[in-house]
Amino acid sequence: MTIAQTSTTSFKVELLQAVHNFGPTTPNTFKIALYTAASDIGPATTAYTATNEVVGTGYTAGGNTLAISTGPTSGNNDASIPTAFVSFSNTSWASSSITARGALIYNSTQGNKSVAVLDFGADKTTANATFLITFPAADASSAIVRIS
Repeated sequence: MTIAQTSTTSFKVELLQAVHNFGPTTPNTFKIALYTAASDIGPATTAYTATNEVVGTGYTAGGNTLAISTGPTSGNNDASIPTAFVSFSNTSWASSSITARGALIYNSTQGNKSVAVLDFGADKTTANATFLITFPAADASSAIVRIS
């Protein structure tokens, strides 16, 4: 199977349809679910699925709710291209015993519609430890959700 890091195609279309609200007034609820290497998530993923989602101590199906750390804003990326972006606070699963290869960010307010797929590059494992996802800098070149 394959995990391909990307903003999903359906998310891009749904932005133009005004489906996703990142705030600042009454933003939707965004979540992040973890997946095993057997998962097949990528550009064509349209919604959260429990298929090949991580199972283990300290992890609940559906994952964690994300906090928006930087609401919709803009700036110039490294190539001086105007870019809009939003970012989330880091999230973690304490005292967990899990193995994950990737993750799906999705909008639970809007029928669990997909936003982005993350590929960790290799299996990441915890054994009664904290599984931490550290999001990149909230700027036009690095934020996890960017539109250029």
